[in-house]
Order: sequence, then structure tokens, then C-alpha cells
Amino acid sequence: MKAFEYRDRSLDELEAMLIEESENLMNLRIKLKARTLDNPLNYREARREVARLMTVLNEKRRAAQA
Repeated sequence: MKAFEYRDRSLDELEAMLIEESENLMNLRIKLKARTLDNPLNYREARREVARLMTVLNEKRRAAQA
């Protein structure tokens, strides 16, 4: 998903998605180190997805505080 698609979601939804993506990233990392990952680019995409989610979450939290 793109960042603008995440901005339409609530904080609770974003936090749940972040937990899910973090678990996915951990599983991909294990497979990457064990050399059983079919496509290593999936790991990079998952990392970027987690970063997008964290960015939007921080933006929303800061907006709520202001």
C-alpha cells in the first residue's frame, strides 16, 4: 500500500497492521538467513512497508497531540 492509503485508516487499524507486518518481516528475516527465501526482494518490500506504517502512525500521533 501507499502512504496515502494508510492515512485514511484509524490508529487502531494501523497498529494492528504494524504488528502483522512486523511478524511477517521477522519470518522473512528467518527465511533469508536460512537461505530458504524464494525472492529476497520480498524482504526489502516488507521492511519498507513497516517503515511506511511507522511513519504514518507517528504523523497521526503527533497530529493528535497538537
